[in-house]
Amino acid sequence: MRIITLLVACALAVAITACNTVRGVGQDVQKAGTAIEKAVK
Repeated sequence: MRIITLLVACALAVAITACNTVRGVGQDVQKAGTAIEKAVK
């Protein structure tokens, strides 16, 4: 349940920042993935 909440929060953070380019979205997704990995460890 905690992981689902974290994933939703990350998805909302990416949506709110509203990147202008595909490259920017990729960077945001990568940062979100890194944050999730740190949270799980």
